[in-house]
Amino acid sequence: MNKTISINLGGFFFHIDENAYQTLTRYFDAVKRSLSPEGRDEIINDIESRIAELFQERLKSEKQVVGITEVEEVIAIMGQPEDYLIDEEPNYNQKSTTYSKSTSRTRRLYRDRDNSILGGVAAGFGHYFGIDPLWVRILFIISPFISFGTSVLIYLVLWILIPEAVTTAQKLEMRGEPINISNIEKKVKEGIGEISDKINNLDSEKITNTAKSGANQIGKTLGDVFMAIFKFLAKFIGAFIILFASMTLLGVIIGSVVMIFTSSMPDTFIFNHIETPFDFEVPLWIQGILLLFSVGIPFLALLLLGLKLLVTNMKPIGNYFKYTLLAVWLLSIIGVVYFGLKQATAIGYDGKSVQKEEFFLEPQDTLYVKMSYDDYFTKSVYEHERAKYTHDANNNEIIFSTKVRVHFLISETDQPYIQIEKSATGKSHKDAKDRSDNINYHFEIQKNKINLDNYFTTDFKNKFRDQEVNVYLYLPKGVHIKPDKSIQDFDWSDNKIFDLHHNSDEYIYQVADDEIICLDCPSDEDDFDFDEITDTINENVSLKINNKELNINVKKDEINIKTK
Repeated sequence: MNKTISINLGGFFFHIDENAYQTLTRYFDAVKRSLSPEGRDEIINDIESRIAELFQERLKSEKQVVGITEVEEVIAIMGQPEDYLIDEEPNYNQKSTTYSKSTSRTRRLYRDRDNSILGGVAAGFGHYFGIDPLWVRILFIISPFISFGTSVLIYLVLWILIPEAVTTAQKLEMRGEPINISNIEKKVKEGIGEISDKINNLDSEKITNTAKSGANQIGKTLGDVFMAIFKFLAKFIGAFIILFASMTLLGVIIGSVVMIFTSSMPDTFIFNHIETPFDFEVPLWIQGILLLFSVGIPFLALLLLGLKLLVTNMKPIGNYFKYTLLAVWLLSIIGVVYFGLKQATAIGYDGKSVQKEEFFLEPQDTLYVKMSYDDYFTKSVYEHERAKYTHDANNNEIIFSTKVRVHFLISETDQPYIQIEKSATGKSHKDAKDRSDNINYHFEIQKNKINLDNYFTTDFKNKFRDQEVNVYLYLPKGVHIKPDKSIQDFDWSDNKIFDLHHNSDEYIYQVADDEIICLDCPSDEDDFDFDEITDTINENVSLKINNKELNINVKKDEINIKTK
């Protein structure tokens, strides 16, 4: 059993077993011996950072121990010190072919501040796409005139989101070069050489570079100001995103858990099969899972984005975790689309059942129409339920609804009649027709009185498929009717034919040629002619209050009050 050692490598802590630690130590010692003193510390730091990055890619969790296998894999990628001769021409006939295959890397997008004018965004895109940054800068200069200034905002956002290439490993990665000992040492020495050349040629280049240095300094100052402002805005936006995403995610999780665990409770057939106004046939626990993944995962990604904006050095999540979440989200979206299409087909067809019944009225009769309710289900005729899943007095599971509409119409014949139309939707014409046939609706005609139920019921197995009942009263010309006040909430008549007064139970209506008119309804206040009324006013009123008599004489445009 090997000992486990904790080490700090490139700013990250790792647990490594003793054999792997000894191998890694020998490797670092060999690298140090192969390097010249010039720039050695910087090279070693970059190599440590690169090795730490490779270890992180290979460890599935923070508690996993780095073993000899991981160390050997990393050494194979970085290469042995004796494989590279920096000061000599590289030998392409030896190990370079095998090595290039194992260390080839795609470019990564960074901001290049070494070749920047403002933030290094254009230079970074130039490295990423392998083009001259000048063309990218020209594109950013021209685009505001085409995009109405939005490209400026895009540049600033990219400035905030794209990290800067600081370390040697990041600069190599930005150019798409393999991050190994050879390239790291070469890059560091190139940097040292550039500094040395600049020092040697300082006097000759001083005048030439003064203007450029001033422009760069101004650009850097402006860049620092913009960065300070946008870092603050980024943190503020990040905090808002975290708050919004976490609250939404918490609500989604709670809702999903309730849906999932409610469906597992006993005697919850309702919750498993009828749970939304659309009455999905999908079990509730499946809906809960789809809700959790299809809505929860995007908000989780939004939460991570907010944390990344708020926390500067936040450790990124692993690729396996990201790709797993993406796959689960795509599967959940496919499930939502599938069940959505299935639900759409379940209500894609309309069905209707019609019941017609004639009745007789004496010439002197007035027809009374009233809505009735069942006090077992509701306690008032004015209570409304679009779809209530309950049971009747015999303990039979039913769907209860008050979606009943009454229409007063003018009959073209001399015979009054009532027509009940029950409608529903379904996945086929036959299915919709069967559901409409299974609607239970009751009405009663007693001479000149019609009692209409304000509700209907259907069997629980029919599910709610937008069932409704429309009652059409066809009345011949000359018939008098007196609707009860209970009709008001259920009257869906065309106002051009029948306009029910708000005190409908107080007035009598008569069927005319093309409309049903009220015989004794009061005129609207807007129709009053106040000038005509005041022309007729001429009153003299006497009042006695506390032994004092007031004589009020009202005439047109004048009121006289006298006391005695």
